[in-house]
Amino acid sequence: MPHLPAEAPPLGGAGTAHSLSVERQTEFSEDELAALCEATNAAILDGGGFGWVTAQPRAALESYFRGVVLVPERQLFVGRLDGSIVGSVQLVRPSRNNEAQAFAATLQHSFIAPYARGHGLARMMTTRVEETARALGYHVLNLDVRESQEAAIALYESMGYIRWGVNPVYARVGGRTIAGIHYFKVLQPGGRIA
Repeated sequence: MPHLPAEAPPLGGAGTAHSLSVERQTEFSEDELAALCEATNAAILDGGGFGWVTAQPRAALESYFRGVVLVPERQLFVGRLDGSIVGSVQLVRPSRNNEAQAFAATLQHSFIAPYARGHGLARMMTTRVEETARALGYHVLNLDVRESQEAAIALYESMGYIRWGVNPVYARVGGRTIAGIHYFKVLQPGGRIA
């Protein structure tokens, strides 16, 4: 489930220029993995991040991310602020036995740590996943998000994602049931699905 929390004022005050980048991650240095785990837990504690609702032990997060880069159907992209990993997103391709939906990929598990919001990295990461999916020949990109993730909803709708449905029993957080909103975007020119 994607998580793009509300944006906060940029770090460093007005006029401070920051280096921003999004890249595919296929392996980690110890420092990169530490930064990614820290950003993940910060996003979880701020109200989301994957399906987790409580901070996870560092070993569990390390194991999870090391596993993600080994799965052939997944590509992990990281957002960097001034060289440090502060968020991530995954492009998930359909399994080989799913011929009926082989034209569509899914954007999943997107987040930016609260201390790194307000720089446009969420939009950059989403754009990078779209470009990669398009280059791989996918015609549609699907995603879903909790209704409580207002910044993510605003971002996706501003980027042309079409809301097609609401699941009223999507997630349980803090003993409360939260609805989920489902989106799709046609990636090919002219909005065609071939």
